[in-house]
Amino acid sequence: MPVQLMTRSERIHAITASYLGWTLDAFDFFVVIFLFDHLSKEFGVSKAAIVATTTATLLMRPVGALLFGLLSDRFGRRIPLMCDVIFFSAVELLCGFAPNYLTFLVLRILYGIGMGGEWGVGASLAMESAPSRMRGILSGFLQSGYSMGYLLAALAARTVLPTLGWRWMFWIGGIPALLALYIRTKVPESEAWHQHKLPTMGAILKSTAHFWKHFLFLIVLMTLMMFLSHGTQDLYPDFLKTVHGISPKRVSEIAIFYNVGAIIGAILFGQLSEFAGRRKAMVAALALSLIVIPFWAFGWTPIILALGAFLMQMGVQGAWGVIPAHLTEVSPDAARGLIPGLAYQLGILFAAPTNSIQFALQHRFGYQWAIAGFEIATIVLLTTVILLGREQKGKEFVRN
Repeated sequence: MPVQLMTRSERIHAITASYLGWTLDAFDFFVVIFLFDHLSKEFGVSKAAIVATTTATLLMRPVGALLFGLLSDRFGRRIPLMCDVIFFSAVELLCGFAPNYLTFLVLRILYGIGMGGEWGVGASLAMESAPSRMRGILSGFLQSGYSMGYLLAALAARTVLPTLGWRWMFWIGGIPALLALYIRTKVPESEAWHQHKLPTMGAILKSTAHFWKHFLFLIVLMTLMMFLSHGTQDLYPDFLKTVHGISPKRVSEIAIFYNVGAIIGAILFGQLSEFAGRRKAMVAALALSLIVIPFWAFGWTPIILALGAFLMQMGVQGAWGVIPAHLTEVSPDAARGLIPGLAYQLGILFAAPTNSIQFALQHRFGYQWAIAGFEIATIVLLTTVILLGREQKGKEFVRN
């Protein structure tokens, strides 16, 4: 029976849906980092307690990756992705109604499940829909949705927060639920899933058993990748306000600026990976981040700090732009919805204390050396791990 490949229009819809899902998911997460002071005052708790809610969110992401990853390998990519989008949007909406800290904490824990489920399912759908020759640049495009979500959160902090208040920052986070309708009407099921699907959940789990050594390696890789991204992003707005006395308005503008750099970097290094290979492109991106640390952490004016942050995120998200293609290519065909997402989210499980560690280190070494030293060590270790790994650039997912 001939293979029914997606049309160009269907490919575009599948990749767009995955991109939008990750963008809106990231927006819902990053809203909180612009609200540390507001939420601390509202709920009568320390700022460290609010920072801890981001850690709680990150800790629950592997649960979502396991649940929705298994569902996507068993029942297809579309329906689990739709359910996940509706779930995390509803929880985000409810965060805006939280009457106290405990309720808010529970909701952020639940949100972590939804956030954990989106990336693996969306990445498998997007990469299985992309032509192999364009997988690098589309990988960068997909991952840039994370930075776009951050950018949109910064825009909301610049416009929504001063006029409507912090609760509206979460209420507009319910809008992504509409994406489920788009997926339902426009996005076809993955042909690669049809070809490689297994009949039971047990069979899917059994198929991953032979992959366990490389799976552990991917977890180490993703843990260090999470140290890289969350260590350069989550506390940076607070760092700018605390150390340099930059106003919240100016901080949101700087955040918008450096996320433009992140988007450019993801797409640029994603495309570079098609020519240089996945690992070499990632190492080149990390080299850029290492070089600009003095400007990013020790910049002596807001302009220098903004330029340093722009280049830092260009490198950080440049390395991340290769990840969707790289992880889906090295994962087994029958568990492509599970393995990339679960490795990704187990990485965040082990890296979840990043914010709390950096926040604590500032009291001993100062905020500047806390973030700079943490990232120097991370980049050196991550480069070593990447070079020790393997890749399967251009692997075909569909048998003709």
